[in-house]
Order: sequence, then structure tokens, then C-alpha cells
Amino acid sequence: RDRMDTPAKRNIPSGLKSLLELDVKLTKEFVEAVNKKYPIVNYRQYMKHLEISCHGVPWFMFTIAGLYMIDLPELWVNLLLALLLDIVLVAVTKAFTRRRRPAYNIDDLFLTTSIDKFSFPSGHATRAVLLAVFFVSLYPVFFLFFLPIVVWSSAVCVSRVLLGRHHILDVLCGVMMGLLEAVIINKFWVT
Repeated sequence: RDRMDTPAKRNIPSGLKSLLELDVKLTKEFVEAVNKKYPIVNYRQYMKHLEISCHGVPWFMFTIAGLYMIDLPELWVNLLLALLLDIVLVAVTKAFTRRRRPAYNIDDLFLTTSIDKFSFPSGHATRAVLLAVFFVSLYPVFFLFFLPIVVWSSAVCVSRVLLGRHHILDVLCGVMMGLLEAVIINKFWVT
């Protein structure tokens, strides 16, 4: 067989490989511990609702509709820019890292694309954190909504691991990326 036909196997540095193996082990232990005390099957439908509530497609539709229907251009333009930044950074990172989802993931993702077979980083975690910072700090909603927004964002992040969509490290790095995206949007805020 010709060398050009055979894809090169990725060479993962030993330190990174050890970290990823530890992440797989800790994620599995965490999911098993939670499942033992609170059977995930009883809560799966609620976690699926959280998954959909933070999916990019409804957020893009909501934002584009807002641009046309509600006269708050600063909100809608910056939210659209934030969502675009998020989708680009997550897609590029997933394409580059190509980390597989946990082996026990059930393939029932809502509106998936080819990049969605990869796990790192969690796009839902980046988006949940970005949206929480956006609506609590960058374009603050009424303060009574702050706690529900932060709880929703946290629940989305934890549900990604419990649904078997991501390893813990995928979500933690997604949280960090979401914070970084919020800093970038704040720096380039359009008024």
C-alpha cells in the first residue's frame, strides 16, 4: 500500500497522554458515583432539555429574530458576535484536537454536525459560560435573574459529563474558553 493512502497516527506526548487517561478514569468514577446515588436514567430527559437549551442553533435563531423584532441593536449585535466567536473557536479546537467522546456516550445528540463527534472542548460549556457572563456582566439583565442564569450555566456544564457527552477536562476547558470569549467580546464590544 502506498504511504500516501495511510493516515499518520497522532503522536501524543506522554505527559498529555497520562493526563487524558487520568481524565477518562476520573470522569468514569464521577459518573458511576452519581449514578449509584441518583440513577442518571431518571434525570436523563431533564439533562437533554438542558442540552437543547444551550444548543447553538436555537440561540442563533433567537438572536437573529431579536435583531429584526426587538429594537436593541447593542444587545443583538454583540450577542451574535459572541455566538459566532464561540462557534468558530470551538469548531477549530475540536478539529485540531479530535478527542473522541466517552465510550459510554449514547449517540442521541440534538442537531449534530460532523465536528460533533469530537469531545474537546465542550461547546455547550463554552456557550453556557459565555452566555452567563454576557447576561450577568456584559449586558446585565435584571439582577433577580443572575442566580437562575448562573445555576442554568452550571447545570448545563455538569450535565455534559453526566450525559456521557464529555470528559471532565473537556468541560473545564470549555468553561475557561467561555470566560476567555467573554473577555474578548468585552474588549471588542460594539456600541
